[in-house]
Amino acid sequence: MPKMKTKSSAKKRFKLTGSGKIKRKHAFKSHILTKKSKKRKLALTHSTLVDKADESSIKEQLRLK
Repeated sequence: MPKMKTKSSAKKRFKLTGSGKIKRKHAFKSHILTKKSKKRKLALTHSTLVDKADESSIKEQLRLK
């Protein structure tokens, strides 16, 4: 059997933490930044965890299951 390939888009967007959770970056931080407040842009800078509802599909894309 050939090896299962991971989705290239998923491996670029998500990282695993030490405890096995999936880390992601916030959206809406790439362009049209002039109308967004400094507070909003700073909040979007920090990474966050993937929601529980989406975890299983992302793990499938990363071939972790």
